Amino acid sequence: MNMFELNKILGAVLGAALLVMVINEISNAAVNPKHLDKVAIEIGDGEAEAVAEKTDTKADAGPSLAVLLSAADAGKGSKTAKKCKACHSFDKGGKHKIGPLLYGVVGRGKGAGTSFKYSSAMTDKGGDWSYADLDAFLANPKGFLPGTKMAFKGIKKAKDRANLIAFMRKNHDSAPALPAK
Repeated sequence: MNMFELNKILGAVLGAALLVMVINEISNAAVNPKHLDKVAIEIGDGEAEAVAEKTDTKADAGPSLAVLLSAADAGKGSKTAKKCKACHSFDKGGKHKIGPLLYGVVGRGKGAGTSFKYSSAMTDKGGDWSYADLDAFLANPKGFLPGTKMAFKGIKKAKDRANLIAFMRKNHDSAPALPAK
């Protein structure tokens, strides 16, 4: 093997090493993780989150349900109801879907009044749907009624819930009177 052949082999090895180094630097520049000064999302055991939710609820109490309902807009509630229409009907004479017909639900018995097959949690709850019960159920269905079949997570904004309840009240033959302020 002569010197020319040896130079070609060494050149190829050095060229390959240089190519690997260049690719490494490019990939480091393209996908360089930046280490944050503080943790953006801290994952806890859930206990701190529960305490935070309770304090948020107390701090975000805002106006009473009666005040919200008196100022509620059924038109805006109709827009909020679009979330519900995949599973429920609001039309008089409408049919049950995955969930029961909601026409005339205000003041109707929980788990009663229609031929829908309600969960035992709903029928065992008993009583009529008051405005306060509807508000609590719409805020957190599984929290208000453990064991409910309803998979919806809830509506967090009190004003949106009030608008939706106003829409449901409008879709009623003789809705109960609004609560006093």
